[in-house]
Amino acid sequence: MNRRGAQRLRRGHPWVFRSDIERFPALPAGVVRVEESNGAPLGWALWSPASEISLRQIERDGARAIDAAWWHERLTLTLRRRDALASHANAYRLVHGEGDGLPSLVVDRYDEWLVVQLLSAGLETQREHIVASLRELTGCRGILARHDVPSREREGLERSVELLYGEVPRTVEVREHGVRYLAAPWDGQKTGAFLDQRENRVLVGQLARGRALDCFAYHGSFALHLAQRAEHVTALDISAPALARVAEHAARNELHNIDAVEGDAFDVLRAWHREGRQFDTIVVDPPAFAKSRAALDGALRGYKDINLQAMKVLAPGGTLFTASCSHHLSRGLFFEMLQEAVGDSGRRFALRAFTGQPVDHPEIIGIPETGYLKGAVLESMD
Repeated sequence: MNRRGAQRLRRGHPWVFRSDIERFPALPAGVVRVEESNGAPLGWALWSPASEISLRQIERDGARAIDAAWWHERLTLTLRRRDALASHANAYRLVHGEGDGLPSLVVDRYDEWLVVQLLSAGLETQREHIVASLRELTGCRGILARHDVPSREREGLERSVELLYGEVPRTVEVREHGVRYLAAPWDGQKTGAFLDQRENRVLVGQLARGRALDCFAYHGSFALHLAQRAEHVTALDISAPALARVAEHAARNELHNIDAVEGDAFDVLRAWHREGRQFDTIVVDPPAFAKSRAALDGALRGYKDINLQAMKVLAPGGTLFTASCSHHLSRGLFFEMLQEAVGDSGRRFALRAFTGQPVDHPEIIGIPETGYLKGAVLESMD
């Protein structure tokens, strides 16, 4: 590879793009030894012939063999980092791809079952080693592959949902910090649930009071935590099936202070502002508005608008937690957006906390692609 690609690897980023490769290996997808144009060794990488990201470095030591023992050792170290999570949750991420030094590999635990994503052609060739190690290390009862994601097509791979081992139920009860809800490994969002907001849900639950609102509620994971302290919680979502699951989750937790409202959050918040309705605690956790860099300008307008509408219906002294899961929206742009929304609201807000990703979704300095989730706790000062 050229000097630019080699420098990228030496600085800690595992990706080498097609444009940085000087001599393409005449090999199918798999694990290949890589070196600089002057012959300097750069270790081992996953090779994806059809992908723009042609190489993903997994090992800097060219003397190591990338075999079953290597995968078992690396997965052992990665899973060990999550040991502390088991004391308060039975669902969390075991492997966060590049964040754990295992590019394009995602593994999520849902109680006794695992959901995996092998997101590159090179990694796909290592499936047997990965599955065998996960079975031995976790003692899981089943492993499901959620390969129904667009990134697989860019690797020349098929999109599918495939059972790799044992059996995996359609729903699994998740327990996190005393709250219970159902994940849907086969067809739910992400790999079955939004595990990356776990600690933020606990934080907001501790701050909740009075009348609370969970915007973009989906299955009500935030609402369930809000309901532990708030007098009443409104779960707002555009999907009727999602809200049906909210009611089921409320009953599962013996909570009687949650109701569901179906509608577009942008429109509903505007209507509530006109009616003079207010909430003491609000959560705004929308889907990713910026799925690409080209969509960023429109996404910023959307984020600003929904936060502005939430600020308008927040009661004096109230608390707003707002988040973005768009990778292309940086922390700096996220904060600038909030500043603009605050300015347009005509109100004063204090920043009480700025949040990021939990320990099982490590964001690595120098690998910006590992970071995407950011949030802020704002308190109305009027």
